[in-house]
Amino acid sequence: MSRIGKRQLVIPQGVQVAFTPGEVAVKGPKGQLTVVVPFGITATAHDGLVTTLPEEASKAKFLSPLLGLTNALISNALVGVTDGFSKKLELSGVGYRAKKTDKGISMTLGFSHPVEFDVPEGITVAVEDNTKLTVSGIDKQAVGLVCAQIRKLKKPEPYKGKGIKYSTEIIRRKAGKAGKAQK
Repeated sequence: MSRIGKRQLVIPQGVQVAFTPGEVAVKGPKGQLTVVVPFGITATAHDGLVTTLPEEASKAKFLSPLLGLTNALISNALVGVTDGFSKKLELSGVGYRAKKTDKGISMTLGFSHPVEFDVPEGITVAVEDNTKLTVSGIDKQAVGLVCAQIRKLKKPEPYKGKGIKYSTEIIRRKAGKAGKAQK
């Protein structure tokens, strides 16, 4: 059986976990998330711990990957409703900047027009120093998806490093042309 699937998750104080067939609802101080539990796996709670187990021991080998996935998703939901998740992005390049608007953010990325990005519900984007974005929310998957969509607008290029990158990302730089060859 999966090691990640076997671990028991501690329910933090102030968090309520409700089990229905096929899903787990986690409610905490920051909001509520629902995790879908695949067929053949059961999630239960007792003594302040959440455990995931296969319904049939004979199919444990085939359900092991799903068991670990389900356990990790429930763990992310427990962390999300208590602490939340955030990722940082940086805009690098001459004239690259961002500002907050009513619906989301407006960015100048070297195009002939500003790029508008509508932020989905449940996600907040903070702009610092016109070049740093902090994307935060309670759903880890949604935060990662929004960051990937923003980064996709102008990926960092390898010659000058201009574009949108994660704050922890390292861009491998290439050498440009060496110059005209001497005869």
